[in-house]
Amino acid sequence: MTLTHSNINRRSLFAAAALLPLAGCATGEGGSPPASIAPTQDHVHLTELEQKFAARLGVYALATGTGTTIAYRADERFAFCSTFKGLAAAAVLQRNPLSHLDDTVTYTEADLLRNAAITPQHVASGMTIRELCDAAVRYSDGTAGNLLLRDIGGPGELTAYARSLGDTITRMDRIEPAITEATPGDPRDTTSPRALGTDYQKIVLGDALPDDKRAFLRGLLERNATGAGAQRIRAGVPWGWTVADKTGTGDYGTLNDIAIVWPPNAAPLVIAIMSSKFTRDAEYNQALIAEAAAYVVATLG
Repeated sequence: MTLTHSNINRRSLFAAAALLPLAGCATGEGGSPPASIAPTQDHVHLTELEQKFAARLGVYALATGTGTTIAYRADERFAFCSTFKGLAAAAVLQRNPLSHLDDTVTYTEADLLRNAAITPQHVASGMTIRELCDAAVRYSDGTAGNLLLRDIGGPGELTAYARSLGDTITRMDRIEPAITEATPGDPRDTTSPRALGTDYQKIVLGDALPDDKRAFLRGLLERNATGAGAQRIRAGVPWGWTVADKTGTGDYGTLNDIAIVWPPNAAPLVIAIMSSKFTRDAEYNQALIAEAAAYVVATLG
């Protein structure tokens, strides 16, 4: 899919967001504040972003050092699209010895998808699990993502891995490219910002993986090589901060980014931003994700 590129000035975004009052909040089901509480600044600003971009926006963010959170539609379902690939790589790592990374996987031309940037170059030789993890996580290669799913036993096993992390929300029913349909109201291949953000917290910062496997996965996420990665959460944080993230894109204007962000002199932030629009061929505008990230960073960072 062709993404709409947006010229985002990081300093302008960060400065504008910094003028807003600092607040952490939670939303009720459906995205509106419960009737018993007044809307907070989080609700006001993020609602304004929804209106500005004609989109549905879900945000879950956690300052791990203080426990302060921002939650806006954080428990609503969104299609996860390619953000599953970081979780799939973690499942492969968790279920196998590290030496499994050197095992070679073979595949055919029939396995290749249109969103495959790396796997078409290696049909004759196959690729190692290490190379497939790199292609899936760093380049969002759809064929590589499907081959990682095949390695763990299919979409149902990805759901099972999420359950092992304590995630009762995330469910995977299909493989690429069907998961990018992202049809509103379809529960298949969906998660919530809180659920997936917490999963990434556990696999990147927690003890869900041993140190060596966690370091391998974090390295892949930090070296995200997709063009989308540079224009979403990374575009909303100050220069000099470290970002480990996985993006996802689908129909209905679906744009996602799940990240762990390290300020220079503070504990990391967990930032999960998911969004969708209301027509299948809706325009992609990555500034929505960048502006939401800038607000989160100004509030929690």
